[in-house]
Amino acid sequence: MTDPLRIAIVGATGYTGAELVRILLAHPHATLVAAVGRSNVGHALADALPSLRGAIDLPIEAFDAAALAQRADAVFCALPHAQSAPIVDELRRHGLVVLDLSADFRLRDQSVYEQWYGPHAAPERLSEAVYGLVELSREALSTADLVAVPGCYPTASILAAAPLLRAGLVSPEGLIIDAKSGVSGAGRSPSPSTHLAECAGGIRAYKVGGLHRHIPEIEAALGQVAAVPVRVTFTPHLVPMTRGILATVYATAAHADVDAQTCTEAARALYAGSPSVVVLDAGQNPDTLGVRGSNRAHLSYTVDSRTGRVIAQAAIDNLVKGAAGQAVQCLNVRFGLPEGAGLPAVAVWP
Repeated sequence: MTDPLRIAIVGATGYTGAELVRILLAHPHATLVAAVGRSNVGHALADALPSLRGAIDLPIEAFDAAALAQRADAVFCALPHAQSAPIVDELRRHGLVVLDLSADFRLRDQSVYEQWYGPHAAPERLSEAVYGLVELSREALSTADLVAVPGCYPTASILAAAPLLRAGLVSPEGLIIDAKSGVSGAGRSPSPSTHLAECAGGIRAYKVGGLHRHIPEIEAALGQVAAVPVRVTFTPHLVPMTRGILATVYATAAHADVDAQTCTEAARALYAGSPSVVVLDAGQNPDTLGVRGSNRAHLSYTVDSRTGRVIAQAAIDNLVKGAAGQAVQCLNVRFGLPEGAGLPAVAVWP
């Protein structure tokens, strides 16, 4: 492309919106033309997001799909679950390419969506959406006009488990996922369980026993990879850090010959050429500090020969590869740009 893509963000003042702005400011083929919010309309975006002071001069504006259609080529929608669908529907009716970061279009089955989230405001759009885990959906994303950007927990969990299931190295039954996330995954709105006094110095599980809304998303994606139904036991934990997810997947080896090197090679084959996925040497352990601020996913594989269990690990930054960075990666594929364009190549360390 010769002219830069014109980008708008709806929901620009949350953590994910802020991360999108940060990435787009450094994108060589895109320019941010509109930041839409529901509060502070008319005020400077940098007043709502102090990290942007001196970097951008853009006001927060009210939502107007028709006006955005005149100014933008694509829109990132970074609104909460169940609030996004009617906005996305209106944007699509105006012909815009939409990358939605909520869960509203990740599940193709309306009944499954409504079981976990309640009534859907635009069910006719479910079949239109392409699930935006780039490493598994590049071809479909290249022509997608509605992209359902995956959740942060599903991204880490699916990336870790997919190579094992695709290569037939583990059983699709009895998968256990133990995942730990920094508190930014809960969003910018304060709550008793995420303010400093109640999360610093402790670690806790939540939504235990099959209650987390990301479960059907993980099962649907892994079921497509395995070509058979997959059921998982998923337990998320809140960790007193700002960013990062570490997902550990426990799976039963399909046969006695499965070892860590075989699993590692299967992952490297599946993710060959990806600018975002790094498969560590067999037996190494990823660290969230090694991916913070980047669009990288660090994966590793170990086999416990005593129990016949394969242990797959994935570390990502929940706000980047788990949200904004992955959305930009989808944008790049959709518009024929280099997949890694505008995305931080290495982590902020230490």
